[in-house]
This record gives sequence, structure tokens and C-alpha cells, in this order.
Amino acid sequence: MRQHRLSRRRAIEIFAGMAATMACGLGSVVRAQARPSRREFNVRDFGAAGDGTTLDTAAVQRAIDAAAAVGGRVIVPGGRSYLVGTLELRGGIDFHLADDATLRASTRPEDYIGGAAVLAAVRAARDRVAGVQPDAAERAATMLTAHEAQGLTLSGTGVIDGRFREFMTHYDDKDEWWRPGPFRPNLAVLIGCRDLVVRDLTFRDASIRTLHLAGCEHVLVDAIKIRNRLDVPNCDGIDPDHCRDVEIRNSDIACGDDAIAVKASRAFAARGESSNIQVHDCVIDTQDAGLKIGTETACAIHHVRFERCTIRTSSRALCIQLRDEGDVHDILFRDITFKARYFSDPWWGRGEAISFTALPRTAGLQPGHIHGVRVENVTGCAENSVRISGCRESRIRDVAFDNVAVTLDRETKYRGGVWDNRPAAPAYPAIEEHGTPGISVRCADGIALRRCRIAWGAHRPDYFTHALEAQDVTGLSYPGFDGEAAHPQREAAVAVQ
Repeated sequence: MRQHRLSRRRAIEIFAGMAATMACGLGSVVRAQARPSRREFNVRDFGAAGDGTTLDTAAVQRAIDAAAAVGGRVIVPGGRSYLVGTLELRGGIDFHLADDATLRASTRPEDYIGGAAVLAAVRAARDRVAGVQPDAAERAATMLTAHEAQGLTLSGTGVIDGRFREFMTHYDDKDEWWRPGPFRPNLAVLIGCRDLVVRDLTFRDASIRTLHLAGCEHVLVDAIKIRNRLDVPNCDGIDPDHCRDVEIRNSDIACGDDAIAVKASRAFAARGESSNIQVHDCVIDTQDAGLKIGTETACAIHHVRFERCTIRTSSRALCIQLRDEGDVHDILFRDITFKARYFSDPWWGRGEAISFTALPRTAGLQPGHIHGVRVENVTGCAENSVRISGCRESRIRDVAFDNVAVTLDRETKYRGGVWDNRPAAPAYPAIEEHGTPGISVRCADGIALRRCRIAWGAHRPDYFTHALEAQDVTGLSYPGFDGEAAHPQREAAVAVQ
């Protein structure tokens, strides 16, 4: 056997190539950066007490600022709990929660940049308040924030604890959720960041949004855990908002509101479209939408892929809600299993298996359009229909399902025979009374349902109807469709009007 020796130069070339290949394996969304061994900055050396009661914001911030000056690593050591308000993260650092280190949210509004007054005003106005720019306002009342930071990493096996209970007034037995108080801090709002990495951390007990990415580019979110209460409103999991080149993978998310929602909010409209976003290999539990686009669609959202995810519970499993003027197109849902069910009335969603809807948010608004959507190899059980539902202002077009199998059955106590259109202009019912077909298509063009299957469980109320129902649809095809009506002695399997 002939032996070959590698020259030093060739070895360097090979290892460089391996590194490039690994970077491509990360989705090529985070630009590879050669980093020398980082200098470490332990927050304890900067005066952090870590006793869970002393406010450590200033000490931790000193460590962040010192690390940012040299591109270092901030170490938050384990075995301790650090009480903080707003921490402003900087570019070029690795903010590392080691071992079981915990950041605890302060309960005092004055410990957060902007405090409760600014946040409440922004939430009411949604875009601009006199003298307050949206970016600055959205950073208010946030534990971890960064603005225009490049090369920022958040890492470690520690915990970011939002202490939700401290920000709630009481549990509402009738509506089956916690009632928020007047002040709730976000866990992380990162704005305009590039080459951003968030990995391995656990976010816990958020009282409102968990990880909001606004106008960020080249982002990797990898192997994080979100452990919020399922009965706390507005505690979204991950919200990429006006973001580009994002990969979210290998994450385990439990939250009351939308688990992963790609959006384009009006507050950040100047930051452009949302595009080139990959979500894969995630596990989700939520009382709202599992994998979602919208409702905020002020700009275009396109080239988004959701793949190999498991949605263990949701109020809507796969969801596109177009309510504003931006178009949503070139979207893929593939290799997903799900469960969707009814929850109590305040929660959006009524157990729809898949819900793609286009409606104007307000009277007189001309909404954009949904087109170019693919759903492949998706299987699940639900209490309500698969919906593809446009409107006279915005018809949905060019949607293809391939090998989609849904079993409909009732298992909860909540009222059925309704669809949830919220939010919607007054001309459209917020909660629409309607029978429950397996698949409903209306106000749509060019819809292909290939090898799709509808089955019915043991509990079939009277309002369960056709396997496939279509109204005001052109170019509908359903080759290889398999399914009968819920009550075949009463109705046809397929009803096209």
C-alpha cells in the first residue's frame, strides 16, 4: 500500500474545507468567523452577588462592556442566581450562562430600560408614540436586549427565568388562563443583529414574549428549550420578525402563545421583508399556533421552510394568517406530525388542523396575497378542519398538498362547529359558525390535493360534514383523494359549489 504524507499547507487546506462544510451544515446562515481563544470575564469579578436577591444588573453590564472592548466571553458561573433588569448585550461577545446559572427577572419596572410607561404606550399605539422610535420602545422592559450587534452569541446550559407568576394578577377559572398585570418584561428582544447565535439555553416562565428577533440577519437558534406555562397569554416562543437568513433547529418549545411565528410587524416595517428562514427538527407544545406565518404581514414574507417537526398539542398546527398588505409566498411545510384541539374561548384558534387564511385586518385595507405554498408528508389528528380560505379582497392561489393525512375527532368539552377568523375587519365574522368538513377550500385558485386522506374518529357530532368541501374555487384537483363524509348516509364525500 502506498503511503501519502500531507504537506502542512495541504493539511491546512483540508481542515479549512472541513470547517467550511460544517458551516454549510449549519444552514449557511451564520457567517464563519475565525475567533482566537476568547478572554473570559467572570461577572463575579465585576461585583455580581449571585444570591438571587441583590440586583446584579450593573455588575453584569460591566462585564459585558469589558468583554465587548476585546471580543471576549462573559461567564455567568453556575450554582448561583442573578437578579437583573435590562442587560444590553454587545457585538463580538459570547454571553455564556455556565452550568445551572440562572438569570432572574426583576419585578420592578424601574429596573428596565424605559419601564412600564413606555411599554404600555407602545403596546397601545403599536407603531409610534410621540417622541419614541419603535426600536427604542420595543427594547423597553426587556431582560436581554441588543441593538445592531454583530457577532453576538448567547450560549450555555443555564436558565433565563421570567418569573411569570410575579407579573400576573390571578388565574381566571372561567377563561382558563392567567390574567396579566400592568407590567410584563420580555425575556429577549434582539434588534438589527447580524451573525447572531443563540444555543443550548433554557428560557423559562416568560410573562410575555420569549425570543423576539427583529430585523436580524444570519441567525442560528440551536438546541434551545423554552419552558413557559401553556396557560399564560402572549408568551410567544420564537418570533423572527423582518428577519433574513435564519435557521431554527433542534429546539423544544412549550408556550401558551404561538410557538414559532414568522412575521413582518408594522412597528419594524422599515427593516424590510422576512425571507430565507428554515425551521426544522423541533418539538412543540402550545395552546396557540404551532408553526405560523403572520398575523402581522406588513411586508412580504417568502422562502420559509418548516420541516421535520412534531407538534404535540396546538390550537392550530400549521398556520398562515395574512392580515396586512404584504404577500406571503414560496412556503414549504414538510414531514410534520401534529395534534390540534379546541381550548377555552380567549385563545385564538379553534382546533384547525391547517389554517391558511387571507382577510383584511381592518375595513378598507387591501391585503396582500398567499401563493406558492407546498404541504408535503404531513400527518395529524385534529378537532377541526383543514382550511384554505381567501376572501373577495385576496384570493389564495397555487397551493399544493401532497400526502397529507388528517383524522378528525372530538375529545374536548368546548363548543364546536366554528372557525376562528380573528383578527378580521368587521365585514367578516371573528368566530364563524360553520360545519366541519375534513378540508375546506374557498375563494381560491389553482389548488391541488394529491394523495390526501381524511378519516373520522369515533366521536362524530352532527356538524362534522364532507371529507372535502369547495366554494368559489377554480382549478381544483384532488387526484388520489381518499375519504368519505363523516355521516355518509347523509352527505357526499365531496361537495363542490
